[in-house]
Amino acid sequence: MKFEELNLKPELLKSTTALGYVDATEIQEKCIPAILGGRDIVGQSQTGSGKTAAFGLPMLQNIVPGAGIQAIILTPTRELSVQVHDTLKVLARFTNIKFASIYGGVAMGPQVDALKRADIVVGTPGRVMDHLERKTFSIHAIRYFVLDEADKMLEMGFVDDIKTILRYTPKTKQSLMFSATMPTAIKTIIQHNFNDPTYIKGQMYVDRSLLKQTYYNIESQEKFSLLTYILKLEQNIALVFCATRHEVDLVTENLNREGVKTMGIHGGLTQNRRLQVVDMLRKEHIHVVVATDVAARGLDIKNITHVINYDLPRSSDEYIHRIGRTARAGESGEAITLLTHADYGKFQLILSDRTLKIARGDLPKFPQIRFERGSRGGFQGRPHQGRNFTNRESRPSPSGGFRGRPSGEGRGRGDGRSRFGSDGGSRGGDGRSSRGSGARFGRADR
Repeated sequence: MKFEELNLKPELLKSTTALGYVDATEIQEKCIPAILGGRDIVGQSQTGSGKTAAFGLPMLQNIVPGAGIQAIILTPTRELSVQVHDTLKVLARFTNIKFASIYGGVAMGPQVDALKRADIVVGTPGRVMDHLERKTFSIHAIRYFVLDEADKMLEMGFVDDIKTILRYTPKTKQSLMFSATMPTAIKTIIQHNFNDPTYIKGQMYVDRSLLKQTYYNIESQEKFSLLTYILKLEQNIALVFCATRHEVDLVTENLNREGVKTMGIHGGLTQNRRLQVVDMLRKEHIHVVVATDVAARGLDIKNITHVINYDLPRSSDEYIHRIGRTARAGESGEAITLLTHADYGKFQLILSDRTLKIARGDLPKFPQIRFERGSRGGFQGRPHQGRNFTNRESRPSPSGGFRGRPSGEGRGRGDGRSRFGSDGGSRGGDGRSSRGSGARFGRADR
Protein backbone atom coordinates (compact mmCIF):
# COMPACT_ATOMS: atom_id res chain seq x y z
CA MET A 1 0.00 0.00 0.00
CA LYS A 2 1.25 3.49 -0.87
CA PHE A 3 1.44 6.14 1.88
CA GLU A 4 -0.76 8.37 -0.22
CA GLU A 5 -3.53 5.77 0.15
CA LEU A 6 -3.52 5.99 3.99
CA ASN A 7 -5.60 9.21 4.23
CA LEU A 8 -2.84 11.21 5.90
CA LYS A 9 -2.68 15.01 5.95
CA PRO A 10 -0.71 16.70 3.15
CA GLU A 11 1.97 17.93 5.58
CA LEU A 12 2.59 14.38 6.80
CA LEU A 13 2.69 12.99 3.26
CA LYS A 14 5.17 15.76 2.43
CA SER A 15 7.49 14.54 5.20
CA THR A 16 7.19 10.87 4.23
CA THR A 17 7.96 11.77 0.61
CA ALA A 18 10.99 13.79 1.72
CA LEU A 19 12.19 10.74 3.67
CA GLY A 20 11.86 8.58 0.58
CA TYR A 21 8.91 6.57 1.93
CA VAL A 22 6.74 5.23 -0.88
CA ASP A 23 5.27 1.90 0.22
CA ALA A 24 4.10 1.32 3.78
CA THR A 25 5.60 -1.61 5.65
CA GLU A 26 3.31 -4.41 6.80
CA ILE A 27 2.98 -3.07 10.36
CA GLN A 28 2.32 0.47 9.03
CA GLU A 29 -0.29 -0.71 6.55
CA LYS A 30 -2.16 -2.55 9.32
CA CYS A 31 -1.72 -0.06 12.19
CA ILE A 32 -2.26 3.36 10.61
CA PRO A 33 -5.90 2.81 9.50
CA ALA A 34 -6.78 1.08 12.78
CA ILE A 35 -5.31 3.88 14.90
CA LEU A 36 -6.96 6.54 12.74
CA GLY A 37 -10.19 4.62 13.36
CA GLY A 38 -9.79 5.07 17.11
CA ARG A 39 -8.91 1.47 17.98
CA ASP A 40 -6.63 0.44 20.82
CA ILE A 41 -3.71 -1.51 19.35
CA VAL A 42 -1.38 -4.29 20.50
CA GLY A 43 1.32 -4.74 17.90
CA GLN A 44 4.11 -7.26 17.42
CA SER A 45 6.82 -6.76 14.83
CA GLN A 46 10.53 -7.28 14.36
CA THR A 47 13.24 -4.64 14.62
CA GLY A 48 13.37 -2.29 11.64
CA SER A 49 9.72 -2.78 10.67
CA GLY A 50 8.86 0.93 10.91
CA LYS A 51 6.66 0.79 13.99
CA THR A 52 7.52 4.34 15.13
CA ALA A 53 5.91 5.70 11.98
CA ALA A 54 3.13 3.11 12.37
CA PHE A 55 1.93 4.70 15.62
CA GLY A 56 3.48 8.15 15.07
CA LEU A 57 1.82 9.19 11.82
CA PRO A 58 -1.81 8.59 12.92
CA MET A 59 -1.08 10.34 16.23
CA LEU A 60 0.45 13.35 14.47
CA GLN A 61 -2.63 13.44 12.22
CA ASN A 62 -4.87 14.26 15.20
CA ILE A 63 -2.62 16.30 17.50
CA VAL A 64 -3.62 19.97 17.85
CA PRO A 65 -0.48 22.15 18.15
CA GLY A 66 -0.44 24.34 21.25
CA ALA A 67 -3.34 22.56 22.97
CA GLY A 68 -1.19 21.05 25.73
CA ILE A 69 0.20 17.56 26.19
CA GLN A 70 -1.98 15.16 24.22
CA ALA A 71 0.22 12.04 24.00
CA ILE A 72 2.83 10.24 26.06
CA ILE A 73 5.14 7.52 24.74
CA LEU A 74 7.05 5.34 27.22
CA THR A 75 10.30 3.67 26.16
CA PRO A 76 12.63 1.42 28.19
CA THR A 77 15.93 3.23 27.55
CA ARG A 78 17.31 6.71 27.07
CA GLU A 79 18.62 6.06 23.59
CA LEU A 80 15.28 4.68 22.43
CA SER A 81 13.56 7.75 23.89
CA VAL A 82 15.90 9.98 21.87
CA GLN A 83 15.44 7.88 18.74
CA VAL A 84 11.61 7.91 18.90
CA HIS A 85 11.63 11.63 19.72
CA ASP A 86 13.89 12.43 16.77
CA THR A 87 11.92 10.22 14.35
CA LEU A 88 8.63 11.88 15.30
CA LYS A 89 10.16 15.34 14.94
CA VAL A 90 11.25 14.51 11.40
CA LEU A 91 7.79 13.16 10.55
CA ALA A 92 6.22 16.33 12.00
CA ARG A 93 8.67 18.79 10.43
CA PHE A 94 5.98 20.45 8.31
CA THR A 95 3.64 20.92 11.29
CA ASN A 96 3.87 23.07 14.43
CA ILE A 97 3.75 20.11 16.83
CA LYS A 98 6.23 20.37 19.73
CA PHE A 99 7.96 17.50 21.54
CA ALA A 100 9.70 16.85 24.84
CA SER A 101 12.12 13.97 25.47
CA ILE A 102 12.56 13.20 29.16
CA TYR A 103 14.98 10.65 30.59
CA GLY A 104 17.39 10.28 33.49
CA GLY A 105 21.06 11.16 33.72
CA VAL A 106 20.55 14.80 32.69
CA ALA A 107 19.27 17.96 34.41
CA MET A 108 15.56 18.36 35.05
CA GLY A 109 15.42 22.11 34.24
CA PRO A 110 15.58 21.97 30.43
CA GLN A 111 13.05 19.13 30.45
CA VAL A 112 10.64 21.21 32.56
CA ASP A 113 10.92 24.04 30.03
CA ALA A 114 10.31 21.65 27.12
CA LEU A 115 7.27 20.17 28.86
CA LYS A 116 5.64 23.61 29.09
CA ARG A 117 5.57 23.84 25.29
CA ALA A 118 5.10 20.16 24.38
CA ASP A 119 2.19 18.51 22.62
CA ILE A 120 3.82 15.03 22.74
CA VAL A 121 6.10 13.62 25.46
CA VAL A 122 8.54 10.74 24.94
CA GLY A 123 10.25 9.38 28.04
CA THR A 124 11.51 6.58 30.23
CA PRO A 125 9.25 5.40 33.09
CA GLY A 126 11.55 6.53 35.91
CA ARG A 127 11.97 10.10 34.75
CA VAL A 128 8.30 10.37 33.79
CA MET A 129 7.46 9.35 37.37
CA ASP A 130 9.84 12.03 38.67
CA HIS A 131 8.06 14.74 36.70
CA LEU A 132 4.59 13.50 37.59
CA GLU A 133 5.44 13.42 41.30
CA ARG A 134 6.88 16.96 41.07
CA LYS A 135 3.80 18.03 39.09
CA THR A 136 5.91 19.57 36.36
CA PHE A 137 3.42 18.28 33.78
CA SER A 138 0.07 16.52 33.63
CA ILE A 139 -1.26 13.66 31.52
CA HIS A 140 -4.79 13.67 32.89
CA ALA A 141 -6.22 14.81 29.54
CA ILE A 142 -4.02 12.95 27.03
CA ARG A 143 -5.55 11.39 23.95
CA TYR A 144 -2.83 8.76 23.31
CA PHE A 145 -0.84 6.47 25.59
CA VAL A 146 1.92 4.42 23.94
CA LEU A 147 4.10 1.62 25.37
CA ASP A 148 7.05 0.98 23.06
CA GLU A 149 9.22 -2.13 23.60
CA ALA A 150 6.85 -3.10 26.40
CA ASP A 151 8.47 -6.49 27.07
CA LYS A 152 11.82 -4.82 27.76
CA MET A 153 10.25 -2.34 30.16
CA LEU A 154 8.76 -5.19 32.15
CA GLU A 155 12.01 -7.15 32.06
CA MET A 156 13.81 -4.11 33.47
CA GLY A 157 11.37 -3.98 36.39
CA PHE A 158 9.15 -1.07 35.35
CA VAL A 159 5.83 -2.92 35.65
CA ASP A 160 4.68 -1.06 38.79
CA ASP A 161 5.76 2.29 37.37
CA ILE A 162 3.75 1.65 34.21
CA LYS A 163 0.68 0.82 36.28
CA THR A 164 1.18 3.96 38.36
CA ILE A 165 1.61 6.17 35.30
CA LEU A 166 -1.56 4.69 33.81
CA ARG A 167 -3.46 5.89 36.91
CA TYR A 168 -2.58 9.47 35.93
CA THR A 169 -4.24 9.02 32.52
CA PRO A 170 -7.93 9.34 31.54
CA LYS A 171 -10.04 6.30 30.74
CA THR A 172 -11.00 7.89 27.42
CA LYS A 173 -7.44 7.71 26.01
CA GLN A 174 -6.47 5.55 23.05
CA SER A 175 -3.88 2.97 24.14
CA LEU A 176 -1.19 1.57 21.86
CA MET A 177 1.38 -1.09 22.75
CA PHE A 178 4.26 -2.56 20.77
CA SER A 179 6.23 -5.52 22.03
CA ALA A 180 8.40 -8.26 20.53
CA THR A 181 7.01 -10.82 22.98
CA MET A 182 3.84 -11.13 25.09
CA PRO A 183 4.66 -12.27 28.63
CA THR A 184 1.92 -12.65 31.25
CA ALA A 185 2.53 -9.25 32.84
CA ILE A 186 1.87 -7.54 29.51
CA LYS A 187 -1.35 -9.48 29.03
CA THR A 188 -2.46 -8.30 32.48
CA ILE A 189 -1.81 -4.65 31.59
CA ILE A 190 -3.76 -5.10 28.36
CA GLN A 191 -6.67 -6.75 30.16
CA HIS A 192 -7.04 -3.94 32.73
CA ASN A 193 -6.16 -0.88 30.65
CA PHE A 194 -7.04 -1.48 27.00
CA ASN A 195 -10.47 -1.20 25.44
CA ASP A 196 -11.17 -4.17 23.15
CA PRO A 197 -7.75 -3.89 21.46
CA THR A 198 -6.96 -4.96 17.92
CA TYR A 199 -3.99 -7.36 17.78
CA ILE A 200 -1.66 -6.73 14.86
CA LYS A 201 1.30 -8.96 14.13
CA GLY A 202 3.92 -8.15 11.54
CA GLN A 203 6.31 -10.62 10.01
CA MET A 204 8.37 -12.17 12.80
CA TYR A 205 10.16 -14.83 10.80
CA VAL A 206 13.71 -14.66 9.49
CA ASP A 207 14.20 -14.50 5.71
CA ARG A 208 16.66 -17.36 5.24
CA SER A 209 17.30 -16.30 1.66
CA LEU A 210 19.04 -13.17 2.93
CA LEU A 211 20.33 -14.23 6.32
CA LYS A 212 22.90 -16.96 6.89
CA GLN A 213 22.71 -18.44 10.40
CA THR A 214 25.67 -20.34 11.82
CA TYR A 215 26.74 -21.66 15.20
CA TYR A 216 30.20 -22.77 16.28
CA ASN A 217 30.50 -25.38 19.00
CA ILE A 218 33.52 -24.30 21.01
CA GLU A 219 35.21 -24.53 24.40
CA SER A 220 34.45 -21.53 26.61
CA GLN A 221 38.13 -20.61 26.99
CA GLU A 222 38.46 -20.28 23.22
CA LYS A 223 35.38 -18.14 22.64
CA PHE A 224 37.09 -14.74 22.60
CA SER A 225 39.82 -16.01 20.30
CA LEU A 226 37.23 -17.14 17.73
CA LEU A 227 35.34 -13.85 18.05
CA THR A 228 38.50 -11.89 17.32
CA TYR A 229 39.35 -14.14 14.36
CA ILE A 230 35.89 -13.66 12.83
CA LEU A 231 35.91 -9.87 13.25
CA LYS A 232 39.37 -9.49 11.76
CA LEU A 233 38.48 -11.80 8.89
CA GLU A 234 35.20 -10.11 7.93
CA GLN A 235 36.15 -6.43 8.40
CA ASN A 236 32.49 -5.39 8.22
CA ILE A 237 30.02 -3.66 10.53
CA ALA A 238 29.21 -6.04 13.35
CA LEU A 239 26.99 -5.98 16.42
CA VAL A 240 28.20 -8.29 19.21
CA PHE A 241 25.79 -9.22 22.01
CA CYS A 242 26.95 -9.89 25.57
CA ALA A 243 24.83 -10.77 28.60
CA THR A 244 26.10 -8.14 31.06
CA ARG A 245 27.63 -4.70 30.98
CA HIS A 246 30.74 -6.06 32.71
CA GLU A 247 31.23 -8.53 29.88
CA VAL A 248 30.61 -5.73 27.36
CA ASP A 249 33.42 -3.71 28.94
CA LEU A 250 35.82 -6.65 29.01
CA VAL A 251 35.17 -7.74 25.44
CA THR A 252 35.40 -4.16 24.16
CA GLU A 253 38.70 -3.53 25.92
CA ASN A 254 40.22 -6.77 24.72
CA LEU A 255 39.10 -6.30 21.12
CA ASN A 256 40.66 -2.85 21.00
CA ARG A 257 43.85 -4.33 22.42
CA GLU A 258 43.84 -6.70 19.45
CA GLY A 259 43.46 -3.85 16.98
CA VAL A 260 39.72 -4.24 16.32
CA LYS A 261 38.15 -0.77 16.45
CA THR A 262 35.35 -1.30 18.93
CA MET A 263 33.06 0.61 21.27
CA GLY A 264 30.71 -0.82 23.88
CA ILE A 265 27.26 0.31 24.91
CA HIS A 266 25.19 -0.60 27.99
CA GLY A 267 23.00 0.90 30.69
CA GLY A 268 25.95 2.18 32.71
CA LEU A 269 27.00 4.70 30.05
CA THR A 270 25.92 8.34 29.84
CA GLN A 271 23.55 9.39 27.08
CA ASN A 272 26.25 11.42 25.35
CA ARG A 273 28.52 8.37 25.33
CA ARG A 274 25.81 6.22 23.78
CA LEU A 275 25.11 8.74 21.04
CA GLN A 276 28.86 9.01 20.43
CA VAL A 277 29.00 5.26 19.79
CA VAL A 278 26.36 5.50 17.07
CA ASP A 279 28.02 8.56 15.53
CA MET A 280 31.44 6.86 15.47
CA LEU A 281 29.93 3.86 13.72
CA ARG A 282 28.13 5.98 11.14
CA LYS A 283 31.38 7.78 10.35
CA GLU A 284 33.15 4.40 10.15
CA HIS A 285 35.65 5.35 12.85
CA ILE A 286 34.74 2.01 14.38
CA HIS A 287 33.33 -1.15 12.82
CA VAL A 288 32.20 -3.14 15.87
CA VAL A 289 29.70 -2.35 18.63
CA VAL A 290 29.48 -4.62 21.68
CA ALA A 291 26.15 -4.26 23.50
CA THR A 292 23.64 -5.73 25.90
CA ASP A 293 20.12 -6.47 24.65
CA VAL A 294 18.42 -3.53 26.35
CA ALA A 295 21.01 -0.99 25.24
CA ALA A 296 20.90 -2.26 21.66
CA ARG A 297 17.12 -1.84 21.41
CA GLY A 298 17.42 1.91 20.95
CA LEU A 299 20.34 1.96 18.54
CA ASP A 300 19.69 3.22 15.04
CA ILE A 301 22.56 1.46 13.23
CA LYS A 302 22.48 1.01 9.48
CA ASN A 303 24.22 -1.56 7.28
CA ILE A 304 25.01 -4.16 9.94
CA THR A 305 26.45 -7.16 8.11
CA HIS A 306 27.06 -9.45 11.09
CA VAL A 307 25.27 -10.11 14.37
CA ILE A 308 27.34 -12.22 16.74
CA ASN A 309 25.90 -13.87 19.85
CA TYR A 310 28.93 -13.90 22.13
CA ASP A 311 26.49 -14.75 24.91
CA LEU A 312 23.26 -16.51 23.95
CA PRO A 313 19.82 -14.92 24.35
CA ARG A 314 17.31 -16.62 26.60
CA SER A 315 14.58 -17.34 24.07
CA SER A 316 13.89 -17.75 20.37
CA ASP A 317 12.04 -14.41 20.37
CA GLU A 318 15.13 -12.62 21.67
CA TYR A 319 17.28 -14.48 19.15
CA ILE A 320 15.03 -13.34 16.31
CA HIS A 321 15.02 -9.78 17.64
CA ARG A 322 18.82 -9.75 17.69
CA ILE A 323 19.43 -11.21 14.27
CA GLY A 324 16.72 -9.00 12.75
CA ARG A 325 19.24 -6.16 12.89
CA THR A 326 21.03 -7.48 9.83
CA ALA A 327 19.84 -8.57 6.36
CA ARG A 328 17.63 -5.50 6.01
CA ALA A 329 16.38 -3.64 2.97
CA GLY A 330 17.22 -6.51 0.66
CA GLU A 331 20.83 -6.77 1.82
CA SER A 332 22.35 -10.06 2.95
CA GLY A 333 23.68 -10.63 6.45
CA GLU A 334 25.06 -13.26 8.77
CA ALA A 335 24.17 -14.27 12.32
CA ILE A 336 26.84 -16.18 14.22
CA THR A 337 26.36 -17.87 17.58
CA LEU A 338 29.30 -18.94 19.74
CA LEU A 339 28.01 -22.03 21.52
CA THR A 340 29.71 -23.46 24.60
CA HIS A 341 28.72 -26.45 26.70
CA ALA A 342 27.04 -24.19 29.26
CA ASP A 343 24.78 -22.77 26.53
CA TYR A 344 23.17 -26.03 25.37
CA GLY A 345 20.01 -25.46 27.39
CA LYS A 346 19.41 -22.00 25.96
CA PHE A 347 20.26 -23.16 22.47
CA GLN A 348 17.69 -25.94 22.63
CA LEU A 349 15.04 -23.38 23.62
CA ILE A 350 16.01 -21.25 20.62
CA LEU A 351 15.80 -24.25 18.30
CA SER A 352 12.27 -24.97 19.53
CA ASP A 353 11.25 -22.38 16.94
CA ARG A 354 11.13 -24.61 13.87
CA THR A 355 11.36 -21.63 11.52
CA LEU A 356 14.98 -21.14 12.57
CA LYS A 357 17.56 -23.10 10.63
CA ILE A 358 20.94 -22.60 12.26
CA ALA A 359 23.72 -24.61 10.63
CA ARG A 360 26.77 -25.88 12.46
CA GLY A 361 29.92 -24.23 11.17
CA ASP A 362 33.27 -25.96 10.82
CA LEU A 363 35.75 -24.36 13.16
CA PRO A 364 38.65 -22.71 11.34
CA LYS A 365 42.23 -22.63 12.53
CA PHE A 366 42.69 -19.61 14.75
CA PRO A 367 45.33 -18.46 17.24
CA GLN A 368 44.54 -18.40 20.94
CA ILE A 369 44.51 -14.83 22.22
CA ARG A 370 45.18 -13.53 25.71
CA PHE A 371 41.97 -12.30 27.33
CA GLU A 372 42.65 -9.82 30.12
CA ARG A 373 40.17 -9.70 32.94
CA GLY A 374 41.04 -6.41 34.59
CA SER A 375 42.56 -6.60 38.04
CA ARG A 376 42.30 -10.39 38.01
CA GLY A 377 44.46 -10.58 34.87
CA GLY A 378 44.92 -13.88 33.11
CA PHE A 379 43.64 -15.06 29.79
CA GLN A 380 41.29 -17.61 28.34
CA GLY A 381 42.99 -20.87 27.52
CA ARG A 382 46.60 -21.79 26.71
CA PRO A 383 48.43 -19.81 24.01
CA HIS A 384 49.13 -21.63 20.78
CA GLN A 385 50.01 -20.80 17.19
CA GLY A 386 46.88 -22.17 15.61
CA ARG A 387 44.87 -25.33 15.99
CA ASN A 388 42.13 -26.94 13.98
CA PHE A 389 39.15 -27.71 16.20
CA THR A 390 36.93 -29.14 13.49
CA ASN A 391 37.18 -32.65 14.88
CA ARG A 392 35.23 -31.60 17.97
CA GLU A 393 31.61 -32.43 17.43
CA SER A 394 28.56 -31.44 19.40
CA ARG A 395 26.89 -34.30 21.18
CA PRO A 396 23.39 -34.58 19.73
CA SER A 397 20.67 -36.00 21.88
CA PRO A 398 18.21 -38.52 20.41
CA SER A 399 15.83 -35.64 19.72
CA GLY A 400 18.45 -33.71 17.81
CA GLY A 401 19.15 -31.25 20.63
CA PHE A 402 22.18 -30.79 22.81
CA ARG A 403 23.03 -32.53 26.02
CA GLY A 404 24.37 -30.60 28.98
CA ARG A 405 23.23 -28.48 31.88
CA PRO A 406 20.90 -25.57 31.12
CA SER A 407 23.13 -22.53 30.96
CA GLY A 408 20.81 -20.16 32.80
CA GLU A 409 21.09 -22.15 36.04
CA GLY A 410 24.79 -21.67 36.34
CA ARG A 411 24.63 -17.91 35.73
CA GLY A 412 21.85 -16.73 37.98
CA ARG A 413 19.23 -15.11 35.75
CA GLY A 414 21.26 -15.75 32.62
CA ASP A 415 22.25 -12.08 32.34
CA GLY A 416 24.71 -11.77 35.19
CA ARG A 417 22.49 -9.48 37.27
CA SER A 418 22.46 -9.81 41.04
CA ARG A 419 19.23 -9.59 42.98
CA PHE A 420 19.75 -5.91 43.79
CA GLY A 421 22.56 -5.10 41.37
CA SER A 422 25.70 -3.09 41.91
CA ASP A 423 24.11 0.27 41.08
CA GLY A 424 22.06 0.68 44.18
CA GLY A 425 18.93 -0.17 42.21
CA SER A 426 19.17 2.57 39.60
CA ARG A 427 16.46 2.46 36.94
CA GLY A 428 18.23 1.75 33.71
CA GLY A 429 19.81 5.18 33.71
CA ASP A 430 16.66 6.94 34.93
CA GLY A 431 18.46 8.01 38.09
CA ARG A 432 15.82 6.66 40.45
CA SER A 433 15.83 3.86 42.98
CA SER A 434 14.01 0.62 42.41
CA ARG A 435 10.62 0.36 44.03
CA GLY A 436 8.71 -1.89 41.75
CA SER A 437 8.01 -5.54 42.14
CA GLY A 438 8.87 -7.97 39.40
CA ALA A 439 12.55 -8.04 38.51
CA ARG A 440 14.23 -6.51 41.55
CA PHE A 441 17.72 -5.78 40.43
CA GLY A 442 19.92 -2.96 39.16
CA ARG A 443 18.09 -1.44 36.19
CA ALA A 444 21.29 0.04 34.72
CA ASP A 445 23.01 -3.29 34.49
CA ARG A 446 21.91 -3.72 30.89
